[in-house]
Parts: sequence; structure tokens; C-alpha cells
Amino acid sequence: MKLILASASPRRAQILRDAGMRFEIVRAKVSERRKQGERAWIMTRRLAQAKARAVVKSLGNKPPKAIVIGADTIVEANGELLGKPPSPRAAREMLAKLGGRTHRVITSVAAIRLPDCAEMIATESTRVRFARLTADEIADYVATGEPLDKAGAYAVQGIGGRFIERIYGCYFNVVGLPLAKLYGMLIHLGWQPAAPSKTGKAAG
Repeated sequence: MKLILASASPRRAQILRDAGMRFEIVRAKVSERRKQGERAWIMTRRLAQAKARAVVKSLGNKPPKAIVIGADTIVEANGELLGKPPSPRAAREMLAKLGGRTHRVITSVAAIRLPDCAEMIATESTRVRFARLTADEIADYVATGEPLDKAGAYAVQGIGGRFIERIYGCYFNVVGLPLAKLYGMLIHLGWQPAAPSKTGKAAG
């Protein structure tokens, strides 16, 4: 049973590769606009599910034997939801809100087994403590371009990691995919991991 990642996120793909999982990527075309008054965990669950279902639909009436994985991540700081910044200015404003404070990263992941369309969905929440940031530090970081396609305007696995004082919970959830939770879902749906080769990579 193969895995299909319904995401163009290079971070999510790298998490799966590093875990020795073989998969294909099929990008989901879904509007990620938040509904008015929508709470973080409701929004991420809706979008993760929508992404997975969109890819399932694109596979047609005779889909392969597979599990489609959809995920969505949002940052919540003092009750405000911070998605991907639309501009460098927005990124600077987001980082100013995070500096010296603790925020939450919420990721939902949906898995749909084909061809019977059995579905599971789960949500993980991780607290992240940011160091205090000066205006120059924020400006220099935004100038690297790294924050511009990340929820909350930072990458914990990249340059932004230098600002992280403490993580309470799953590190991979902050990157964009709660690996242990996803692994449990896949096993429950009947997926079997390939045996690792001598190099540590998953065997074909």
C-alpha cells in the first residue's frame, strides 16, 4: 500500500523521507482562507481533511491501493491565528508578536485509505517559547526570505531555530507534521513500513 502526500510542503516531505517512508506527492488545490470566527483546531482539521479529499477525488473512480495524507498547520499567539505571511511587512509584524512569548503550533493530519475511503483525522498542539527579538533581528531574519512561506513566519528547522528557547511537545509538529501520531494512524489503516536496508533507508 503506497502513501500519497497531499501537500507541496518541502518540510512535510522531508519529515517522511527522513523517517524512511516511500511516498508520492500530489498537490491539493484547496482554498486555505479562514472562515469568520473559526477556531484553530477546527480550521486545521477542515483544511487537512479537504486537502486529502481533494486528492482522492483527483484520482478518479479507480484509485490505487493507497493512503492519502493531508495536513494543515497554524500558529496561535494570544488568541490570534497566524498563517503564512502575505508580505515581508506581515512577517515582521508576526515575529514581533511572537518575541519573548509562548505560542501554540496546531497541526491536523487526515489520512484516507483507498479504495474503501476509510478515514482518520487527528490534531496535535505544541507550545513554543520564543526569545526576545530586537527590530534588527526581525528585519535581518525576514530579509533571508525564510519566513515568507511558513505559518507564524518562522522555520524551527532553519534559521528561525536560533530564536527558539524551548519546545513543549512534538518537534515535528512545529515543522508541520506530527510524525508519531501520523505513524500510528497509518498502522491502524493497514499500512506496513518497508524493511530498512543496510544504509538505513527503506527497502524497495
